[in-house]
Amino acid sequence: MIDSAKVAWISLWAAIATLVLFLPVTLAALLSSTGNLAFNLSKIWAYVMLAVTNVRPVIRGREKIVPGRSYVIVSNHQSEFDILALVTTLRIQYRWIIKKELRKVPLFGYALEASRNVFIDRGDHERAMRSIRESMARLPEGVSVLFFAEGTRSEDGSIAPFKKGGFLVALEKGLPILPVTVNGSRRVLPKKSLVFTPGPIEVVVADPIDTTGYSRENLQELVDRTRSVIVANFDPEYPFSRTGRA
Repeated sequence: MIDSAKVAWISLWAAIATLVLFLPVTLAALLSSTGNLAFNLSKIWAYVMLAVTNVRPVIRGREKIVPGRSYVIVSNHQSEFDILALVTTLRIQYRWIIKKELRKVPLFGYALEASRNVFIDRGDHERAMRSIRESMARLPEGVSVLFFAEGTRSEDGSIAPFKKGGFLVALEKGLPILPVTVNGSRRVLPKKSLVFTPGPIEVVVADPIDTTGYSRENLQELVDRTRSVIVANFDPEYPFSRTGRA
């Protein structure tokens, strides 16, 4: 009964927030060719969903982000709540590199497109890279892009091997990698579930990684270095490892 009530609650508020914000985001997309205004408005959706589920994101290391600088942000992916935690804590303009299927979600998919996010076909590497390159060329100065380098949410809570697409973009554009680790989100909302558990989520920002000196020949070294940083900050027992309780 409690689980069913939680599913109904989160579904209701997701629908309400989407309906309320659809028109403002659409207008913002028409008024701002950069997508920045639409992106800022989309944060309201995230704040609403965090509030109604009593999920509290915290961040460590935000001071390592240089305002106005573009990064390729690389994060692990444990839960749909990763998106809410990241968009409300990083406090910079960025765009998601996300699967094309999300474009088909009524209203929500349009809002993502209006914010100039990048949709890719995960089953076609060449087409995905072409979409990313074309979208990167249209992004305004100072805007970053964010990749979930595992490609999908973790099935068992571990950090899977990283895909190389985002790292290739960083090399081509000469952008630094910003490694980000998300802790605790899988406990809040596991994959393939709408039964949420209130509690904290931690976002850990590591030192940016300069991509100078890397090339396609040693790309795997950059991938491995980034993954090792994210894994080093990963705490699968969060928040119990810090406080002994939720």
